[in-house]
This record gives sequence, structure tokens and C-alpha cells, in this order.
Amino acid sequence: MQNDTSLNIQAVAQEIAELTDTLNGHNYRYYVDDAPSIPDAEYDRLLKQLTVLETEHPEYCFPDSPTQRVGGVPLAKFEQIAHLKPMLSLDNVFSDEEFEAFYNRINDKTATAPTFCCEPKLDGLAVSILYRDGVYERAATRGDGKTGEDITENVRTIRSIPMKLRGDDFPPLLEVRGEVIMPKQAFDSLNERARAKGDKEFVNPRNAAAGSLRQLDSKITASRSLGFYAYALGVVEPETWGLADHHYGQLLQLKSWGFPVSAEVKQCDSVSEVIAYYTDIMTRRSALAYEIDGVVIKVDNIAQQLKLGFVAKAPRWATAFKFPAQEEMTLLEGVDFQVGRTGAVTPVARLKPIFVGGVTVSNATLHNADEMKRLELMEGDTVIVRRAGDVIPQIVSVVKQFRKDNAKPIEFPSKCPVCKSLIEKVIKQKKLKTKSHTIEQATHKCTGGLSCKAQLKESISYFVSKKCFDIDGVGEKIVEQLIKRSLVNTPADLFQLTTDDVIDLDGFGELSARNLYDSIQAKLVVSLERFILSLGISEVGDATAKSLSKHLGSFENIKKCPREALVLIPDIGQEVADEIVSYFSNSNSLNFVNKLYDTVEISPKEKGLSSAIVKKSQMAHYIVKLEVLGISKVTALPIAERFGLFSSLLDAEFSDFLSIKGLTEKRRSALIEFISKENNREYIIELEKSLFDIGLHWTQEQVVEEDYSPVTYFTGKTVVLTGSFSTMKRNEAKGILEDKGAKVSSSISKNTDLLVAGEKAGSKLTKAQELGVLVWSEEQLIEALNE
Repeated sequence: MQNDTSLNIQAVAQEIAELTDTLNGHNYRYYVDDAPSIPDAEYDRLLKQLTVLETEHPEYCFPDSPTQRVGGVPLAKFEQIAHLKPMLSLDNVFSDEEFEAFYNRINDKTATAPTFCCEPKLDGLAVSILYRDGVYERAATRGDGKTGEDITENVRTIRSIPMKLRGDDFPPLLEVRGEVIMPKQAFDSLNERARAKGDKEFVNPRNAAAGSLRQLDSKITASRSLGFYAYALGVVEPETWGLADHHYGQLLQLKSWGFPVSAEVKQCDSVSEVIAYYTDIMTRRSALAYEIDGVVIKVDNIAQQLKLGFVAKAPRWATAFKFPAQEEMTLLEGVDFQVGRTGAVTPVARLKPIFVGGVTVSNATLHNADEMKRLELMEGDTVIVRRAGDVIPQIVSVVKQFRKDNAKPIEFPSKCPVCKSLIEKVIKQKKLKTKSHTIEQATHKCTGGLSCKAQLKESISYFVSKKCFDIDGVGEKIVEQLIKRSLVNTPADLFQLTTDDVIDLDGFGELSARNLYDSIQAKLVVSLERFILSLGISEVGDATAKSLSKHLGSFENIKKCPREALVLIPDIGQEVADEIVSYFSNSNSLNFVNKLYDTVEISPKEKGLSSAIVKKSQMAHYIVKLEVLGISKVTALPIAERFGLFSSLLDAEFSDFLSIKGLTEKRRSALIEFISKENNREYIIELEKSLFDIGLHWTQEQVVEEDYSPVTYFTGKTVVLTGSFSTMKRNEAKGILEDKGAKVSSSISKNTDLLVAGEKAGSKLTKAQELGVLVWSEEQLIEALNE
């Protein structure tokens, strides 16, 4: 017979069980059904009652009790979890036409026309949640798609995620995938508290959700009011479990097991229905409780999904239809005209600060004079600002009904705002005599060159940067003083500075002057690649400078190389070749270049031409470059074989052309007419002479550098570096990676293969995780480089 004490304990255990079930039921109706069944005050009273009972009798506390969502002991670090099945990212479309193209690709590969399941693209953090026998086991971030961070304790604090599944028809092993988000209201409240404390505010709800979920202290996560929406199944075991045969049905199953599923999910039977859904959601975007940046469209039929399969990082059967960038209205306070390193004059709008796309915007690019003309800007205009690509603010249009009657047009200047030199529109002329014509570009440039203090300042700053001469200590303020005191008129003049010159600058003493002098003098020896890059030739970046150095081998070769040979170098097209030739044809540029060349030492001084460019530098190539009507490579080959030298071609008689294969009467007449003109003959003679001068003539015996590039792990991979590194400079890491065959990029995209994250890695790390890009630490990079 039981005593009164045991009966009381049984009653307490029963009450705890009932309260747990009751509160979990209210949670389900609140988060999943979006239909609260009791007032918040009553929920809080029941939760407090349960908390008291569990505190007195912790042995009767259930794992799925709502009181267990307050967070536990802080972690030292996040452990890594290997996903049972890769978490892939999605490809994007940005217009009706792109979606129709996606549909057509799908339709071509399926026996019956596909239908779609559409849902909002939530702007949060993708997670994987694992249940075993209906009980919550673990959770992980997407990470690199194969491995994520263990966020089990943090996800436990999210009230909308069930700790125990409802019903009894769920599979023994269930992986659920979804998005952790911070609702707009919770985000606003979080920032209000931050402002009250004087703390830094979060920029947008997505950053707030990601930052909250990745807290080592789960108590902080618990305080952040995060939400969750399930959007897909991951691994299910056994695979034969009775799942719905279409995606929409599987979402309904997830909802029945206790998971929140967006109420905006909809099945669509046609392209027009999908586009209508997209338009409707975009219209109601601001009214939704959470941030979204598009809609996700999935083939609904699971069998069709399996047939369509996957590409490397994304399913073929799904895409994200992204929204245009967010837009807001504000006042135009003025336009500034900035002069860049190459002389390009860029108009920048000054705006009354406005919050758009998650940031406060006070400036917006106007790109060029043509864009200003398109907008018809006037002083004091009200403008629509778009944060294009959610990154670069720009003015979309003018709201003309708000324009003042006495408003004055804003004109693009005819003279440089800094040096008063003329501003000219860039006009490029094609140099070949056959088709001489001009091409106007939208860019306007100051003609002052290095005599323009704005260009000189930017050129010196670029010259001393890490990727060029890498001179420490020459900051913006020092450059301004050097220019103001006329101590430097070109970047090369830095090497002529004395300690007496430096000591007179503001903030300098004898020791600091000596240190700066030594820092500059230490860079008198430079690689050819850095030398070329430091010249600041338009369109010549890191990769192009590296290619020029690799294939031409010496500064003299680069300076003298004709455009027709430059285009043989990988990644150098006609436009870049024109810029290089134009630069070395300019007397002002040559004065600076020759002065720099005489001052510094390029090491190694000279290497041979690459075997790749030597093999390509054949007479047939240059015949094609003459652009004679009807003369293609097929026809050029027998012409080259017949004459062997351009001098022989120019001396040829009519009969010499008669037996050339493929040279029809029309082509023969065009060729003879071309080489009979004096200016064309001079051009051909000069071209052949240039090729002889640099050793690229096909008749010369060549001493070449063998192109030996061993295949490494990094060969062909696109790598991005972010954050600060402790063992080497990022620029050094970039050079080593490029030597090992990698392409080092400055921005993250779905084409990025690897992100190396140092200390204080910021938005690039977040974006990489969202895109499923592989992320390494600095230590992992060093280990791989040493292998």
C-alpha cells in the first residue's frame, strides 16, 4: 500500500507532465499554426508554475520541457559536425526571362510538365537539425556544405523548434533543414536595448540572427528571440519510410510533426503562376514579420527532382528568384566630382542620410556623365535610392513632382575641380589602318596627368600599396604633405627623398624621419611584376601584370611589345593591349617610367620569353591581325607558308599569289590592294621590326623560359582571403597561392572554391557560409602550403 508521500510525488510528476504537454501544445499553436490559444500572461503564469515544480523536483523534468530553452554553460569553441548529406546552396535568377529559361531547362528533361512549390527565401542562417526516435539530438550550421559548426545547445533555446516530435508517424532518423531568422520586431527590440546601453547595433536581421546563433554562450542566444522555419528534409532512415511523393506534401508532414512552415508556401502549376506568386510576395514583402530577399522555387514532384539531380554545388530542380535591391526616397544635397588615379572623373551624389537595404546611405555613385544626363538631376531633387546588389547604393530615378520651380540643373564640369585642366571624354581609336574608327566611352578624364594633385596623390598611394612597392609608413597624410611641399612630382621621386626632407614634415622627428627613409630605400629592388603593376596602367591589374612578366620576361620587351603580340598573352584582349601600348606611347608616362627604371633595380633583371607566346607568335597570326577582307586564319596559313616574311610579302608580284590555296580572286584583290597602300606598308614594316626587336619573330632562334607549373591542390581554384593573418601578410599569402596555380579573388561568389579566414573575418565569412563555400583557418592554409 502506497503512503501519502509517494502519492504526492506521483501527483507532482503527473502535474509536471501535464504542464509540459500543455505548454508545448500552446507553443505549437503559436509558432506552427500561428493561432495563439491563450493570452501571453496566462502562458507566462503556467511556465512559472512549471519552473517552480521542476526546481523542487528536477528528476521529473522532461527533455522537451519549455523551461530547458534558457541556455547552459558557455562553450570554449564550436566543434565541427560532418553533415550526413551535403547542404547545397541554390543558383539564382533575377528576372522573368531568366526564370523562364530555368523552366525550359527543367521542362526539356522531364516527361511531364513540372509543377512547383514556391516559398519565401528567408534571410537568415541555414541549419540542419537531427532527430532520433522523435527526440532532438543535434543541430549544425551549413558551414562549407559538408561540415558545419555544432550549435546543438543554441538551437535548443529556439522556442519554435520542437525538442520532441508530435504524433507517432515520423521516421526513426529524421534530419530537418530550415532557416533560423530574427523577426523584424525582435530585431528592433534588440537594437533598442543596444542603443540604451550604448552598445553597437546590428545592421540587419540576418546579421543579428547569424551573430546570435553563433554565440558560445547559449544564454545569450536564448535572449535573442530567434525563430525558425523548416523548408526541407535531409536524411531520412529508413529511406522507404512513408514520405509524401511531392515537396509540398513533405512540408505538411513536417508541420504535423511540430515544425513551423511558412504560411506563404504555395503550389504553382505554370510559369505565369510562379511569376504572379513572386510579384505578390514582393509587393507584401515589407508587411511580413521577417526579412526575405526573394522566393525559392522547387520542382514539386520528388521523382522529377531525383531525375534532374544536381550540379556541383546546387540542385538542378530548384532556384532562388531574387528580388531587386530595396529602394527608398531621399533628398539630393549635392554632387561631388572625384578624380581617381587614372584621371577618371566620377560624380558622387551627396544624400540626406536614409536607411536602405540594411544600412544608412549618405552617398551614392552616379557612375559617369551619361548617367547624370539620363537622370536629369537638378539641385535639391528628391531621388529614389537603391542599394544595388544589396551593396552599392545608386540613384535609380528622380521624383520630378517634388522638384522646386527654381531648381538648377547639375552640370558635369568641363575642367578638373582639382587642377583646372580640361576634362575630356575618352575616345579610343582603333589603330589598324583598314578599319580606322573611333569609339566613345562614357568615362571622362582629367587631362592633367601627374600634374593633377588628385591623380598624383592616388598614384603615390597606389604605388606604395602592399601589392605594388609595399612601402610601409607612407600614409595619406604624409602623401598630402609631400605633394603640398612639392617634394614629389611623380611616385619615383619618393626614392630621392632625404632624411632632411622628411624631418620637416608635421609629426616627424629625427628617428621617425630616418625610419621612413630606410623604409623607402629598402624597396629599391622589386620584381618585374610589381614594377609593371606600380605604373598604374589602366586595365592592368595583378593578373595582367603577372602574365606580362611571365610571358615577355623583361621590362624592355613589355614596353616595346606591339598590341598584335600582346593579345597572344592569356587574359589580355584588344582593349587591354591598346591601354598598354597607349601608356608606353605617352611622353609624360615615359618620363616617369624611365626615371623609375633608372632608380630601382628589377630582379631578376631579365628572363626569356615564355615558350607559350613563342609558339603562338607566327606569321599567320599577324596576317589575320591585318584584318584584310576575307583573310581568316585558314587562308592566312598558306600565305605565311608561301612568303615566310612580311618583307617577302610586300615585294611579291601578282603571279606569286596565284597558287596559294584558298586565296580566291576576291581575297587576292583585297590583299594586294591592302599591301599596295603606303601607310599599310609602313605599318607592316614597323610591326615586323618590333617583333625582331623583342625576339618574337618566328624566324628567330629562341631562348625561352620553360613553362613548368606543377599541379597542386590549389591549381585552378578560386581563393578569397579575409581577416588579419598572424604568420604572414595577406599579400604574401596571395603571391604564394598564385604561384601554386590559384586565382586569388577579392570577393565571394558561388564560384569561389575556398575562403581563408583570419582573425576578425567579417561579412565575407558570413557570405561564404551562406553560399556553402569551403572555409579554412590560417593554420589550415599554412599546413596545406607546407605539404
